[in-house]
Amino acid sequence: MNTTTTPLIIAHRGASGYLPEHTLAAKALAHAFGADCLEQDVVLTQDDVPVVFHDLILDEITNVAEVFSTRRRADGHFYVIDFTFAELRRLEVHERIDPLTHLPTYPQRFQQRCDFKIEALATEIAFIQELDRVRSRQTALYTEVKSPAFHRAHGKDLTRSVLDTLARFGYHSKDCPVWLQCFDFAELTRIHDELNCQLKLVQLIGENAWQESDSDYDALRTPAGLQAIARIASGIGPWIPQLVQWQADGAVKISELTAQAHALGLAVHPYTFRVDDLPAHAPSSEAVHRVLFDSVKVDGLFSDFCDVSLALRGVRR
Repeated sequence: MNTTTTPLIIAHRGASGYLPEHTLAAKALAHAFGADCLEQDVVLTQDDVPVVFHDLILDEITNVAEVFSTRRRADGHFYVIDFTFAELRRLEVHERIDPLTHLPTYPQRFQQRCDFKIEALATEIAFIQELDRVRSRQTALYTEVKSPAFHRAHGKDLTRSVLDTLARFGYHSKDCPVWLQCFDFAELTRIHDELNCQLKLVQLIGENAWQESDSDYDALRTPAGLQAIARIASGIGPWIPQLVQWQADGAVKISELTAQAHALGLAVHPYTFRVDDLPAHAPSSEAVHRVLFDSVKVDGLFSDFCDVSLALRGVRR
């Protein structure tokens, strides 16, 4: 991997530091800022419509409890997969809240109630393509197949739905402006080997305690794990603290993960920069970007504040 290229700035769920995540408004603002990539997390509805939504449950960023108060499961949650697309369109998307206290997760972010909606993946892609046309630029999609094992347990093949939708809009080869990401290594392997997907694939790397999938992320971060990823993927998406940690005394500790990935030709796109939630002990937004871009030498960065990341990319030393 050539780390001398300019790092990609990936708008994490759009310009989600300023507008509710995964709304068309958030994507339009990120597009206007000039983000290189716009991210889509994708889940399926009851009637098999792929929609752009981060969570499996609706509780934290919609008014579902107001509109469908009787539709909770036994665990107390409202699941996207239990609603038709038409029903989901009746909901209002708002800034993320704690479902128990109803307090905002990020109090300084957009708090006004507006008629923001959950959108179909096809609608968002058409929207981005039209923005590209009228603004004479090309923006890459950065699409996540979200919790495929959960969907399979409900009799649904989320991956095929995502790939079919992407193909319908002309995205089918490695040269296309698309990165397809997933936390599930078994599913990413299936996407490459069984479904013969030619798009650029990215293995997301979390912590085992998060239980994002059955994948062993500790093993995937080893040299052998990275070699297994390199067979099927073009890059990895690790959590920022897996690459670099700021110590209380001001020291910076950089792991070997980026260098090992680069040696195998893998791009490294860590997540997620937030002005209002910096990594532990990091002194400033500028310091985070300086270390990631100039010392760690990442190839891209997921950012809630893509305007900040774009500006700090522009002053690299």
